[in-house]
Amino acid sequence: MSDILIVDDERDIRELVADILKDEGFATRTAANSDEAVTALNDEEPALMILDIWLKDSRMDGIDILKQVKRNNPDVPVIIISGHGNIEIAVAAIKQGAYDFIEKPFNIDQLMVVINRAMETSRLRRENSSLKRGGTQLGEMLGQSPAFKRLRDNLDKVAKSNGRVMLSGEPGSGKEMAARYIHAHSPRANAPFITVPCATIEPDRMEEVLFGRESSDRGVEPGLLEQAHGGVIYFDEVGDMPTGTQSKILRVLTEQQFARAGGSDRVRVDLRVISSTNRDLPAEIAAGRFRQELFDRLNVVPIVVPSLAERREDIAALAHHFIDYCQQTQGLAARELPDETVAALQSMRWPGNIRQLRNVIERVLILAEESGPIQPAELEPQGATPDNSDVLSLGPQVTAMPLREAREMFEREYLLAQINRFGGNISRTAQFVGMERSALHRKLKSLGVVGGMRGEDELVTGK
Repeated sequence: MSDILIVDDERDIRELVADILKDEGFATRTAANSDEAVTALNDEEPALMILDIWLKDSRMDGIDILKQVKRNNPDVPVIIISGHGNIEIAVAAIKQGAYDFIEKPFNIDQLMVVINRAMETSRLRRENSSLKRGGTQLGEMLGQSPAFKRLRDNLDKVAKSNGRVMLSGEPGSGKEMAARYIHAHSPRANAPFITVPCATIEPDRMEEVLFGRESSDRGVEPGLLEQAHGGVIYFDEVGDMPTGTQSKILRVLTEQQFARAGGSDRVRVDLRVISSTNRDLPAEIAAGRFRQELFDRLNVVPIVVPSLAERREDIAALAHHFIDYCQQTQGLAARELPDETVAALQSMRWPGNIRQLRNVIERVLILAEESGPIQPAELEPQGATPDNSDVLSLGPQVTAMPLREAREMFEREYLLAQINRFGGNISRTAQFVGMERSALHRKLKSLGVVGGMRGEDELVTGK
């Protein structure tokens, strides 16, 4: 939800604020009195409320509505506005949980600064609430492939400790789900898990979001570090953290305490820190964009989250899970995945990894014109495209070849596609194509695909 509810008894003010916000790209709703405001809140929770403290001909004034919002809709920030404002009213509103107070006539630039900050606060609250509710329901931690089992074994080992973990891997590979897995299987499982989306928080807002703020008129607003006390703080894409903030986080990790913006009292916190990145942090350090000392503090236990290409054997289980999930959450018709469609999914490139696979499955179910099995052709329009390096193209070059050379090219490309499908596992490839493992080995060697084979689960690493 991204709309803003404007509650004011003056029609001109309601329409003026609504027009300004629409010009800035926000969706808005308006209410002229307390009854309309309550109805609007019950119909759909807004992302933000702008509330006049004095409402003519209403059962409740702004403070009463504010109390109700804080009781029933605690994640909704409320900005109080009033033409009769004074410090007493402002203090009363802040004490009741208002995000900020603006006096009429207000400066439009000032209003937009406060609204943008409040909307960011709303987004972070909803994001963390959604993660708390969602748990592992999307199933990114499903799998039986060797790469997945190694990952889960490593996560199980670190879950019982309090050590700092650095998760690295490609975008969409499931780093956040790995962090949540650690939290769920740790002694802190019943404590907060707070995400810091380092790549999306405005740099000039990062420190206030992390450390919170306090003032004589506004009181105390806890930041994300304080909210995570006793639990886990998860720095998502920590490589995008502003360099100025990095030094302050380093101090927090050293001292386990900090001061809020505008405050002098030290706030002590007990935190477990998990970080993730898809960047090459040593290269970022060499370029002066990331602090070596912070990297050393965060990288106590480095764990690599494998890409989907490294765990193609899990694609079928993940795809089935996403079909079930879309049926349960969106009411979409469940459809079967025939073997040929699974094979097509396993042979595709997935630069967006698990996130992209989920999106492909959701798109196919939404656009389905029938409820029968999902066909390979339905996968083609999406960004996940067939791995062309594993597909034989019968172009002029091929048609000009003698039959023996063309047959060798076909065998080479076919076997490479199957090896890729089964994650490089020779034994499983041999079983699928109907050959003895030793015969497949000889065939691959004759085609110049691989030089030798050492064990049951050897991975082909070259062509």
